[in-house]
Amino acid sequence: MPLHPQSQFIINFIDSLGDKPFEEDTPQNARDIRNARTTPSALPIFETKDIDAGGVPARLYKPNNNTNLPLLVYYHGGGWVLGNVDSHDGVCRALAMQSECAVLSVEYRLAPEFPFPIPLTDSVTATRWAYDNAASIGCDATRIAVGGDSAGGNLASAVALKARDTKLIPLAFQLLIYPCNEINMQYPSATEFGEGFGLTTKSMRWFWDKYLPNLDQQSDPYAVPARATDLKGVAAAIVIAAQFDPLTDDARLYYQKLVTNSVP
Repeated sequence: MPLHPQSQFIINFIDSLGDKPFEEDTPQNARDIRNARTTPSALPIFETKDIDAGGVPARLYKPNNNTNLPLLVYYHGGGWVLGNVDSHDGVCRALAMQSECAVLSVEYRLAPEFPFPIPLTDSVTATRWAYDNAASIGCDATRIAVGGDSAGGNLASAVALKARDTKLIPLAFQLLIYPCNEINMQYPSATEFGEGFGLTTKSMRWFWDKYLPNLDQQSDPYAVPARATDLKGVAAAIVIAAQFDPLTDDARLYYQKLVTNSVP
């Protein structure tokens, strides 16, 4: 099946910008270029508010004025190196309005200046803050989920593991959107879709190098969730994969591991 014409149009547009591949650029220059292109979303929403989530900057999205909303704590993608609450503003607005749940978008610190475990620590801190302060932001502490795309999917997976292992909070579920949960990328999609579909396998390896420079940490399941020996007891999961993506098999294999470990 060919790539959808809309997806091909977007890829052609990105290619026309002439940006260096990430692995040939500096993290700060890559950020500057993409931040300069970020424009405010025009999607309507009931309320947004920038807040301090336990010392971690975050943005709260509310679809209505209900005082007992379910809450999705969201970690943005960008290879742990790029992205912020502004880059994912449209995504979080759409999630909030279409699901009728509040969304808390977390602005964790970025690698390589702040490598693992700092982005995860920030994500855990903000999640615990959301649980402890749910009533004050109009949310239900018994209905909190975590989610994210790409590197954010990795962080959501890791927070779900932390929640199980440390009783951080009782999680409703985890939303994993094309997560990058396995560092070695020794699976077919990393070769078959390694170039020509936006994210490349070379760039993904560059992101991993920035996030996890210490080779001794590659066996840590909080850094590389696919390395967890047992996923039993983690929150129920929704796993989404893109068809033409180096990370397709990453999501598929993690999904299979969840199923094998009896995770709904």
